[in-house]
Amino acid sequence: MAQDTAHHESHTKRIWKVFTILSIVTIVEVGFGIWKPEFLNSKFLYMKLLNWVFILLTIYKAYLITWAFMHMEEESKGLRRSVVWTSIFIMIYLSFILLTEGGYVYDVFQNGHKSWDF
Repeated sequence: MAQDTAHHESHTKRIWKVFTILSIVTIVEVGFGIWKPEFLNSKFLYMKLLNWVFILLTIYKAYLITWAFMHMEEESKGLRRSVVWTSIFIMIYLSFILLTEGGYVYDVFQNGHKSWDF
């Protein structure tokens, strides 16, 4: 019988590295949330730059968690792509719905009843 020669390496160093990075990014997010720097209050695509910074840092943290703790770095290219593409599609779709419905609710609050002509 063939012996199982696969060896298991410890991921302790990798876990501490990812933990440190996630902690630093979270501290930066909390710092920006408390401090709210003036230079990030300008608008870009109808939203404050500070909000864009929060969104990008959150996406980065989600990427790190998925890559390291869900062991996606060790999976095949096809599985990684299917997970990432599905997530991107869902985020774009939900953002579209949120912006569409949010715009409608804003118009109702500003102008009262709004009639849609279909």
